[in-house]
Amino acid sequence: MKIGLFYGSTTCYTEIVAEKIQVLLSADPSMPDGSSVTLHNIKDQPLTRMTDYDLLILGISTWDFGELQEDWEAHWDDIKSVDLSGKIVAIYGMGDQLGYAEWFQDAVGMLHQAIAPQDCIRIGFWPVEGYDFIASKATTADGTLFYGLALDEENQYDQTDQRLNTWLTQLMSELIAL
Repeated sequence: MKIGLFYGSTTCYTEIVAEKIQVLLSADPSMPDGSSVTLHNIKDQPLTRMTDYDLLILGISTWDFGELQEDWEAHWDDIKSVDLSGKIVAIYGMGDQLGYAEWFQDAVGMLHQAIAPQDCIRIGFWPVEGYDFIASKATTADGTLFYGLALDEENQYDQTDQRLNTWLTQLMSELIAL
């Protein structure tokens, strides 16, 4: 399985998580033989490269008052025109639930909304339990799940590795079930 991990990173947190995902998945014995994870910093790579992969993991951070990370913002129109038909897509996001509690993980929600109309399979939804925020565009209609893994390196950095490991195990289970 070819896995493309596309991320935008301003302060390196999203990139660090991308590198952790690459290492963890590469060492995961449940990965199909011949699988590989390739990182793409969207600052330097066109989003059209997404069509080269079976599974896409998209990393995005929310800035200020619910804004997109600058590299994603620069390519925002491109994400809507990339053909994701039949692709499996998972999202992870970085955000600050205390400093920006009214916009926590909004960029994850905006990215989800941008790809939702396409004929792709979305996996990796994550429970909202354990977070303290007021509002988010990144939650399902019933408010019980985020559209992807929500990480907060500002306030819950001590939970990142465990959440990441649990999420990757969840992704592998969801892939097997497809």
